[in-house]
Amino acid sequence: MGEKGSVLPGAPTPAKNTGFSYGYIIVIAGLLISIVMWGTRQSFGVFFGPLLDEFGWQRGPTSAAFSVTWIGTGILSIFVGRLNDLIGPRVIMTVAGCFVGLGCLLISTLDNIWQLFLYYGVINIGMSAALIPIMSTITRWFVKKRALMSGIVLAGTGVALMVVVPFSNQLIASYGWRSSYAVVGAATFVIIVISSQFLRRDPAQMGQLPYGYDATNTAYAGGPISGLTVTEAVRTGQLYLLAAVYFCTYFLFYVIIAHAVLYATGNNVPPTQAVTIISVIGVAGIAGRVLMGMFADRFGHKRTMVLGGVLVMVAFALLLISPSIWMMYAYAALFGFGHGGLATMESPMTAHIFGMRSHGAILGMVFTGDTLGGALGPILAGFIFDQMQSYTLVFQMCALISVINLIVILSLRPIKQLLMPQ
Repeated sequence: MGEKGSVLPGAPTPAKNTGFSYGYIIVIAGLLISIVMWGTRQSFGVFFGPLLDEFGWQRGPTSAAFSVTWIGTGILSIFVGRLNDLIGPRVIMTVAGCFVGLGCLLISTLDNIWQLFLYYGVINIGMSAALIPIMSTITRWFVKKRALMSGIVLAGTGVALMVVVPFSNQLIASYGWRSSYAVVGAATFVIIVISSQFLRRDPAQMGQLPYGYDATNTAYAGGPISGLTVTEAVRTGQLYLLAAVYFCTYFLFYVIIAHAVLYATGNNVPPTQAVTIISVIGVAGIAGRVLMGMFADRFGHKRTMVLGGVLVMVAFALLLISPSIWMMYAYAALFGFGHGGLATMESPMTAHIFGMRSHGAILGMVFTGDTLGGALGPILAGFIFDQMQSYTLVFQMCALISVINLIVILSLRPIKQLLMPQ
């Protein structure tokens, strides 16, 4: 049964424009959830080394625990998107917070590598709700400023890299990895569950209209009642192209999150300084999500994605030039900003291409690309390193993927072009 007050798309409601949009409360709650959920996942890089040191595991199999379980997250996200269309985000995110918190607490007790797979699986059941419910809800609440508000919420992933990852690293240094995982799990549970209680599926529940919605423009592809059904979307090549873009985007991102610290320390960068590379990605990612969101609202979604793709491509070119710490910082700034822009566009671009009729379910399908790429990237990078004892081939591969990603971005087309006679 849906949340009280939710309505089917297109149904008449008593909604009206008011002086204050509750959508801003949704944005704040979504930002807090984004920070802690993605901070928990992205902290794996700083827990990676202590796990290897204590148990003597190889990098490939250990990376696989982080990655393989992420594949299930992508599959679950399709169903989570459909559930969000039906019942809304409040219950979904509350349950998700319970799974993520429990998984972290379980990891603090592990002794065998099979437990690492199992407990990360528990975390990733919760992580299947990390993007879809929040971003689909933001898209329903905003017509104007949609990309900016999406960027602000997704800036939480950058804040997580800047704050949560270094905090986790400091916890490990002071109390060890087991106690640190327990603390992270408890904090994650409390913050997500409390923040989730402020979420509402759509403006009609609060007697409001989407911010900036023009009732006379029902044909607008991003409006709340127009768009393709899931069945129609899967028959278009655009769904698979958009999923491919985010496969590449998150393949690259999670290679860096899982391996950048180890790459830097392997090039004689002190561990405390190596962790700051992740923080630079986080700071640049915050700026990229917000500024590129503003850019998209003014100049368009596709132009923003092209710009983000170019920046990521240039970043990997810099990384191949030299492994010096300053070149790594330059790489981190460009990569973080460009990735931030691409990440921000995922939900708005899905709405732009396919409309809002089945936005949550379609976004869940696109998110499957995120999770498959995010799963494969760290595994492949880990196994390549185990064979070559070098990251050179890894980053050459990443540079090539960044070029392919830009080409695919250039092939994306909005729904109005798809539906018009050619």
